[in-house]
Amino acid sequence: MVRGVIMYGRARVPGACGELVQGMIDGDYFLITCPINLGSEVRVTLQPGGQVTGPEEKGKALQAVRLTLDHLATPLGARVEIYNPLPPGKGLASSTADVVAAAVATAEALGTGLSLEEIIRIALTIEPSDGTFLPGIVRFDHLHGQRWEYLGQPPPLEVLIVDPGGMVDTVLFNRRRDLAALNLAKEEKVRQAVKLVKEGLARGREDLIARGATISALANQDILSKPELETILELATSRGALGVNAAHSGTVMGILYRPGEVDVAALEASIRTVFPYVDFIRATMVGGGVEGRNGPWFMKGQATAMAGN
Repeated sequence: MVRGVIMYGRARVPGACGELVQGMIDGDYFLITCPINLGSEVRVTLQPGGQVTGPEEKGKALQAVRLTLDHLATPLGARVEIYNPLPPGKGLASSTADVVAAAVATAEALGTGLSLEEIIRIALTIEPSDGTFLPGIVRFDHLHGQRWEYLGQPPPLEVLIVDPGGMVDTVLFNRRRDLAALNLAKEEKVRQAVKLVKEGLARGREDLIARGATISALANQDILSKPELETILELATSRGALGVNAAHSGTVMGILYRPGEVDVAALEASIRTVFPYVDFIRATMVGGGVEGRNGPWFMKGQATAMAGN
Protein backbone atom coordinates (compact mmCIF):
# COMPACT_ATOMS: atom_id res chain seq x y z
CA MET A 1 0.00 0.00 0.00
CA VAL A 2 1.26 3.49 -0.89
CA ARG A 3 1.67 5.81 2.12
CA GLY A 4 -1.26 8.25 2.43
CA VAL A 5 -3.33 6.36 -0.14
CA ILE A 6 -6.62 4.78 0.97
CA MET A 7 -6.73 2.54 -2.14
CA TYR A 8 -10.53 2.56 -2.37
CA GLY A 9 -13.00 5.33 -3.14
CA ARG A 10 -16.72 5.60 -3.78
CA ALA A 11 -18.83 8.52 -5.03
CA ARG A 12 -22.38 9.13 -6.18
CA VAL A 13 -23.68 11.90 -8.47
CA PRO A 14 -27.33 12.39 -9.49
CA GLY A 15 -28.54 12.23 -13.04
CA ALA A 16 -31.14 14.61 -14.46
CA CYS A 17 -34.33 14.77 -16.40
CA GLY A 18 -33.06 17.10 -19.07
CA GLU A 19 -32.96 20.71 -17.91
CA LEU A 20 -35.43 23.19 -16.48
CA VAL A 21 -34.13 25.79 -18.93
CA GLN A 22 -31.45 25.81 -21.60
CA GLY A 23 -30.46 28.46 -24.10
CA MET A 24 -28.46 31.61 -24.60
CA ILE A 25 -28.80 35.11 -23.12
CA ASP A 26 -26.55 37.97 -24.24
CA GLY A 27 -24.31 35.52 -26.06
CA ASP A 28 -23.78 33.22 -23.07
CA TYR A 29 -24.91 29.60 -23.29
CA PHE A 30 -26.21 28.00 -20.09
CA LEU A 31 -28.62 25.52 -18.60
CA ILE A 32 -30.58 25.32 -15.35
CA THR A 33 -30.22 21.86 -13.86
CA CYS A 34 -32.99 19.38 -13.09
CA PRO A 35 -31.30 16.76 -10.88
CA ILE A 36 -33.20 13.61 -9.96
CA ASN A 37 -32.91 10.93 -7.29
CA LEU A 38 -31.40 8.42 -9.74
CA GLY A 39 -27.77 8.59 -10.73
CA SER A 40 -24.36 6.96 -10.89
CA GLU A 41 -22.37 5.29 -8.14
CA VAL A 42 -18.74 4.62 -8.99
CA ARG A 43 -16.25 2.56 -6.99
CA VAL A 44 -12.55 2.87 -7.72
CA THR A 45 -9.92 0.50 -6.34
CA LEU A 46 -6.32 1.47 -6.99
CA GLN A 47 -3.95 -1.11 -8.40
CA PRO A 48 -0.27 -1.16 -9.41
CA GLY A 49 0.90 -0.94 -12.99
CA GLY A 50 -0.89 2.16 -14.22
CA GLN A 51 -3.66 0.33 -16.08
CA VAL A 52 -7.31 1.45 -15.75
CA THR A 53 -9.82 -1.38 -16.14
CA GLY A 54 -13.60 -1.33 -16.08
CA PRO A 55 -16.73 -1.69 -18.22
CA GLU A 56 -15.85 -1.18 -21.89
CA GLU A 57 -19.12 0.66 -22.56
CA LYS A 58 -18.22 3.23 -19.88
CA GLY A 59 -15.31 4.77 -21.79
CA LYS A 60 -16.01 8.33 -20.61
CA ALA A 61 -15.87 7.30 -16.96
CA LEU A 62 -12.64 5.37 -17.54
CA GLN A 63 -11.20 8.43 -19.27
CA ALA A 64 -12.16 10.52 -16.22
CA VAL A 65 -10.26 8.11 -13.97
CA ARG A 66 -7.17 8.33 -16.21
CA LEU A 67 -7.35 12.12 -16.30
CA THR A 68 -7.67 12.28 -12.52
CA LEU A 69 -4.75 9.91 -11.96
CA ASP A 70 -2.63 12.01 -14.32
CA HIS A 71 -3.78 15.26 -12.70
CA LEU A 72 -2.83 13.95 -9.26
CA ALA A 73 0.49 12.65 -10.59
CA THR A 74 0.26 9.05 -9.45
CA PRO A 75 1.74 6.04 -11.29
CA LEU A 76 -1.04 3.78 -9.99
CA GLY A 77 -3.81 2.26 -12.08
CA ALA A 78 -7.39 1.54 -11.06
CA ARG A 79 -10.19 -0.98 -11.26
CA VAL A 80 -13.51 0.78 -11.86
CA GLU A 81 -17.01 -0.47 -11.01
CA ILE A 82 -20.09 1.53 -12.06
CA TYR A 83 -23.75 1.23 -11.15
CA ASN A 84 -25.97 3.56 -13.15
CA PRO A 85 -29.59 2.69 -14.07
CA LEU A 86 -29.90 5.65 -16.44
CA PRO A 87 -29.42 4.92 -20.17
CA PRO A 88 -26.94 7.10 -22.11
CA GLY A 89 -27.75 9.43 -24.98
CA LYS A 90 -31.17 10.41 -23.65
CA GLY A 91 -30.51 13.67 -21.81
CA LEU A 92 -30.52 12.07 -18.36
CA ALA A 93 -27.01 13.34 -17.47
CA SER A 94 -25.91 9.71 -17.31
CA SER A 95 -22.44 10.47 -18.66
CA THR A 96 -21.95 13.53 -16.45
CA ALA A 97 -22.86 11.47 -13.38
CA ASP A 98 -20.44 8.70 -14.41
CA VAL A 99 -17.59 11.07 -15.22
CA VAL A 100 -17.77 13.19 -12.06
CA ALA A 101 -18.39 10.24 -9.75
CA ALA A 102 -15.40 8.46 -11.32
CA ALA A 103 -13.12 11.47 -10.82
CA VAL A 104 -14.20 11.99 -7.21
CA ALA A 105 -13.96 8.28 -6.33
CA THR A 106 -10.42 8.24 -7.76
CA ALA A 107 -9.40 11.23 -5.66
CA GLU A 108 -10.97 9.63 -2.58
CA ALA A 109 -8.99 6.44 -3.19
CA LEU A 110 -5.84 8.55 -3.26
CA GLY A 111 -6.81 10.21 0.01
CA THR A 112 -7.13 13.68 -1.50
CA GLY A 113 -9.76 16.05 -2.86
CA LEU A 114 -10.66 17.91 -6.02
CA SER A 115 -11.90 21.48 -6.20
CA LEU A 116 -14.99 22.40 -8.17
CA GLU A 117 -12.76 23.98 -10.79
CA GLU A 118 -10.73 20.77 -11.13
CA ILE A 119 -13.86 18.64 -11.46
CA ILE A 120 -15.33 20.95 -14.09
CA ARG A 121 -12.06 20.94 -16.02
CA ILE A 122 -11.90 17.14 -16.05
CA ALA A 123 -15.59 16.79 -17.02
CA LEU A 124 -15.45 19.36 -19.83
CA THR A 125 -12.28 17.82 -21.24
CA ILE A 126 -14.45 14.80 -22.04
CA GLU A 127 -17.74 16.40 -23.18
CA PRO A 128 -20.21 19.24 -22.49
CA SER A 129 -21.45 18.60 -18.99
CA ASP A 130 -24.56 19.03 -16.88
CA GLY A 131 -24.15 20.74 -13.54
CA THR A 132 -25.84 18.05 -11.44
CA PHE A 133 -22.68 17.69 -9.33
CA LEU A 134 -23.14 21.25 -8.03
CA PRO A 135 -25.27 21.71 -4.89
CA GLY A 136 -28.97 22.44 -5.31
CA ILE A 137 -30.35 23.80 -8.56
CA VAL A 138 -27.84 25.87 -10.52
CA ARG A 139 -27.50 27.94 -13.64
CA PHE A 140 -24.41 26.49 -15.29
CA ASP A 141 -22.25 27.22 -18.32
CA HIS A 142 -22.29 23.64 -19.62
CA LEU A 143 -19.93 24.28 -22.55
CA HIS A 144 -17.03 26.09 -20.86
CA GLY A 145 -17.70 25.87 -17.12
CA GLN A 146 -16.75 29.50 -16.57
CA ARG A 147 -19.89 30.56 -14.70
CA TRP A 148 -22.38 28.98 -12.34
CA GLU A 149 -24.97 30.38 -9.99
CA TYR A 150 -26.69 28.68 -7.07
CA LEU A 151 -30.46 29.22 -7.38
CA GLY A 152 -31.78 27.25 -4.42
CA GLN A 153 -33.10 23.85 -3.41
CA PRO A 154 -36.12 22.43 -5.24
CA PRO A 155 -39.54 22.29 -3.57
CA PRO A 156 -41.27 18.87 -3.59
CA LEU A 157 -41.67 17.91 -7.25
CA GLU A 158 -42.10 14.52 -8.86
CA VAL A 159 -40.96 13.87 -12.42
CA LEU A 160 -42.44 11.30 -14.76
CA ILE A 161 -39.76 10.85 -17.42
CA VAL A 162 -41.07 9.96 -20.86
CA ASP A 163 -38.62 8.37 -23.30
CA PRO A 164 -39.81 8.08 -26.92
CA GLY A 165 -36.68 6.20 -27.94
CA GLY A 166 -33.58 7.12 -29.90
CA MET A 167 -30.32 8.73 -28.81
CA VAL A 168 -28.57 12.08 -29.25
CA ASP A 169 -24.79 12.53 -29.31
CA THR A 170 -24.25 15.60 -27.11
CA VAL A 171 -20.83 16.38 -28.57
CA LEU A 172 -22.12 16.37 -32.16
CA PHE A 173 -25.25 18.28 -31.18
CA ASN A 174 -23.21 21.13 -29.72
CA ARG A 175 -21.16 21.37 -32.92
CA ARG A 176 -24.20 22.25 -35.03
CA ARG A 177 -23.52 25.38 -37.08
CA ASP A 178 -27.11 26.63 -36.78
CA LEU A 179 -27.22 26.54 -32.96
CA ALA A 180 -26.27 30.18 -32.40
CA ALA A 181 -28.95 31.52 -34.75
CA LEU A 182 -31.63 29.20 -33.39
CA ASN A 183 -30.79 30.06 -29.78
CA LEU A 184 -30.85 33.76 -30.60
CA ALA A 185 -34.35 33.36 -32.05
CA LYS A 186 -35.69 31.95 -28.77
CA GLU A 187 -33.78 34.26 -26.41
CA GLU A 188 -36.82 36.20 -25.16
CA LYS A 189 -38.64 32.95 -24.31
CA VAL A 190 -35.56 31.78 -22.44
CA ARG A 191 -35.48 35.05 -20.47
CA GLN A 192 -39.10 34.50 -19.45
CA ALA A 193 -38.37 30.90 -18.46
CA VAL A 194 -35.34 31.85 -16.33
CA LYS A 195 -37.31 34.55 -14.51
CA LEU A 196 -40.14 32.15 -13.65
CA VAL A 197 -37.85 29.32 -12.53
CA LYS A 198 -35.74 31.61 -10.35
CA GLU A 199 -38.84 33.14 -8.77
CA GLY A 200 -40.31 29.68 -8.23
CA LEU A 201 -37.18 28.47 -6.47
CA ALA A 202 -36.95 31.60 -4.34
CA ARG A 203 -40.60 31.35 -3.26
CA GLY A 204 -40.97 27.58 -3.15
CA ARG A 205 -43.56 27.73 -5.94
CA GLU A 206 -43.64 24.50 -7.91
CA ASP A 207 -46.14 25.98 -10.37
CA LEU A 208 -43.79 28.79 -11.39
CA ILE A 209 -40.88 26.38 -11.86
CA ALA A 210 -43.05 24.16 -14.07
CA ARG A 211 -44.36 27.13 -16.04
CA GLY A 212 -40.83 28.33 -16.80
CA ALA A 213 -39.69 24.81 -17.69
CA THR A 214 -42.66 24.40 -20.05
CA ILE A 215 -41.84 27.66 -21.85
CA SER A 216 -38.23 26.53 -22.36
CA ALA A 217 -39.25 23.06 -23.54
CA LEU A 218 -41.68 24.43 -26.13
CA ALA A 219 -39.21 27.09 -27.29
CA ASN A 220 -36.66 24.36 -27.98
CA GLN A 221 -38.88 22.58 -30.49
CA ASP A 222 -37.28 24.46 -33.40
CA ILE A 223 -33.84 23.22 -32.30
CA LEU A 224 -34.60 19.61 -31.39
CA SER A 225 -38.19 18.68 -32.10
CA LYS A 226 -40.07 16.21 -29.91
CA PRO A 227 -43.25 15.42 -31.88
CA GLU A 228 -44.97 14.02 -28.79
CA LEU A 229 -44.36 17.04 -26.54
CA GLU A 230 -47.49 19.16 -27.08
CA THR A 231 -49.85 16.18 -26.78
CA ILE A 232 -48.07 14.93 -23.65
CA LEU A 233 -48.35 18.42 -22.14
CA GLU A 234 -52.10 18.45 -22.81
CA LEU A 235 -52.63 14.95 -21.40
CA ALA A 236 -50.49 15.68 -18.33
CA THR A 237 -52.06 19.00 -17.36
CA SER A 238 -55.56 17.58 -17.85
CA ARG A 239 -54.72 15.05 -15.12
CA GLY A 240 -53.29 17.52 -12.63
CA ALA A 241 -49.65 17.92 -13.65
CA LEU A 242 -48.10 21.38 -13.50
CA GLY A 243 -46.17 21.30 -16.79
CA VAL A 244 -43.30 19.68 -18.61
CA ASN A 245 -39.59 20.02 -19.13
CA ALA A 246 -37.28 18.59 -21.76
CA ALA A 247 -33.81 17.37 -22.51
CA HIS A 248 -32.84 20.23 -24.81
CA SER A 249 -30.06 18.15 -26.39
CA GLY A 250 -31.55 14.71 -25.68
CA THR A 251 -34.63 12.61 -26.30
CA VAL A 252 -36.55 12.60 -23.01
CA MET A 253 -39.35 14.77 -21.68
CA GLY A 254 -40.40 15.20 -18.06
CA ILE A 255 -43.85 15.69 -16.58
CA LEU A 256 -43.68 17.81 -13.41
CA TYR A 257 -46.26 17.35 -10.67
CA ARG A 258 -46.71 17.75 -6.93
CA PRO A 259 -46.50 14.53 -4.89
CA GLY A 260 -49.88 12.85 -4.57
CA GLU A 261 -51.69 15.09 -7.03
CA VAL A 262 -51.50 12.87 -10.13
CA ASP A 263 -52.63 9.29 -10.72
CA VAL A 264 -49.38 8.30 -12.39
CA ALA A 265 -50.50 4.87 -13.58
CA ALA A 266 -53.56 6.40 -15.26
CA LEU A 267 -51.43 9.12 -16.85
CA GLU A 268 -48.96 6.55 -18.19
CA ALA A 269 -51.85 4.54 -19.64
CA SER A 270 -53.33 7.60 -21.35
CA ILE A 271 -49.97 8.50 -22.90
CA ARG A 272 -49.38 4.92 -24.09
CA THR A 273 -52.80 4.95 -25.77
CA VAL A 274 -51.48 7.67 -28.09
CA PHE A 275 -47.78 6.77 -28.09
CA PRO A 276 -47.49 3.02 -27.39
CA TYR A 277 -43.72 2.98 -27.96
CA VAL A 278 -42.69 5.23 -25.05
CA ASP A 279 -40.99 4.12 -21.86
CA PHE A 280 -41.36 5.72 -18.43
CA ILE A 281 -39.07 6.36 -15.48
CA ARG A 282 -40.55 7.65 -12.23
CA ALA A 283 -38.26 10.05 -10.38
CA THR A 284 -38.13 12.87 -7.85
CA MET A 285 -36.40 16.21 -8.33
CA VAL A 286 -33.58 16.68 -5.83
CA GLY A 287 -30.77 19.09 -5.17
CA GLY A 288 -27.56 18.26 -7.00
CA GLY A 289 -24.21 17.49 -5.46
CA VAL A 290 -21.46 14.91 -5.01
CA GLU A 291 -21.77 12.31 -2.29
CA GLY A 292 -18.54 10.66 -1.22
CA ARG A 293 -17.96 7.92 1.33
CA ASN A 294 -18.05 10.43 4.15
CA GLY A 295 -20.85 12.71 2.97
CA PRO A 296 -21.25 15.68 0.60
CA TRP A 297 -18.14 17.08 -1.05
CA PHE A 298 -19.46 20.57 -1.64
CA MET A 299 -21.83 22.67 0.38
CA LYS A 300 -24.11 25.50 -0.75
CA GLY A 301 -21.76 28.22 0.46
CA GLN A 302 -18.83 26.93 -1.57
CA ALA A 303 -20.81 26.93 -4.81
CA THR A 304 -22.23 30.37 -4.08
CA ALA A 305 -18.81 31.82 -3.29
CA MET A 306 -17.36 30.47 -6.52
CA ALA A 307 -20.24 31.53 -8.75
CA GLY A 308 -19.07 33.52 -11.72
CA ASN A 309 -15.48 32.27 -11.65
